Amino acid sequence: MELAWAGSRTKNTFFRAKYDSLIRRKGKKRALIAVGHKIICAAYHILSEKVTYKEVGVEYLEKRKQKNRIEKLQRELKEFGYKAIPEDLYAA
Repeated sequence: MELAWAGSRTKNTFFRAKYDSLIRRKGKKRALIAVGHKIICAAYHILSEKVTYKEVGVEYLEKRKQKNRIEKLQRELKEFGYKAIPEDLYAA
């Protein structure tokens, strides 16, 4: 629990961003438990696979949320019979 508290207080990290996103939906205590779980899972993979820790940063969650939202909206448009074409295809 103390490790999760420390992880949630460090600025510009994945664990802080995860804590901030969970605190709105779950509350402080559950968000801390979830961050602690993320830290334990990361430690397990670091130790079992003998790799170094790579901080993905705050941007990782933001990009993942945006990608998931785009995919969801494309599925909804497809259900209504429309086809969504990403704008970056027209940039060329």
